[in-house]
Amino acid sequence: MTRRYWERVGGTLVEEYLIVPSGPGVGRRLIDAVVIADGEHRIASRSERLSLDGHDVIVVQAKAKRLGMYLLGQALFSRVLIEDRYAPRSVRAVALCAADDAVLRPLAERFGIEIAVDTLT
Repeated sequence: MTRRYWERVGGTLVEEYLIVPSGPGVGRRLIDAVVIADGEHRIASRSERLSLDGHDVIVVQAKAKRLGMYLLGQALFSRVLIEDRYAPRSVRAVALCAADDAVLRPLAERFGIEIAVDTLT
């Protein structure tokens, strides 16, 4: 699902991007995928730690089910964490799901979260 989205948008795909390591009083946080939109078209290896500074970044959170509030929260806070921890040129938040939701989509758009529906799941 995430890779199909990446094939459409291009750039450098980083899967399971560690945005917050675990520590005392802090839970580990992963973003399903980060796409460096202005990067070369490739999938980064798990061991690579790429800089997001100065790049156009897409944060992708994915669920293989209908758009829901949990997914929207992940997309919103993933964008905020990237903005707070790096200096990207731009950040887009994408909620990737298997089905849309007529009530939640307008709310997502109000908060700048793009909805991408992948029906091939």
